[in-house]
Amino acid sequence: QVQLVESGGGLVQPGGSLSLSCAASRSIFRLYDVGWYRQAPGKQRELVAAITSGSSTNYADAVKGRFTISRDNAKNTVYLQMNCLNAEDTAVYYCHANITNQYTYWGQGTQVTVSS
Repeated sequence: QVQLVESGGGLVQPGGSLSLSCAASRSIFRLYDVGWYRQAPGKQRELVAAITSGSSTNYADAVKGRFTISRDNAKNTVYLQMNCLNAEDTAVYYCHANITNQYTYWGQGTQVTVSS
């Protein structure tokens, strides 16, 4: 079974930065299209940013200009660089990835808390 491993969450002050990463548990499970989602308490899970296997990207309006999604195919890893964080960014962030261009999987989620 494929496991998506997320890392990089934590507590950060407003205006600060965090970088999240998402990688498959085994290198043979190649990442294709990948999205970062987030879910705050009492809210729907929403797409934050996505990147295709061809490195095309799209972002939610709320994070445009602040977040950058990228990938390192040699490392089979997708990143989400989050800058200028504010309290509204507080949520559990989930990686969602198409694996081997066939199946999709969710990461376990990583908590991002923005607080002074």
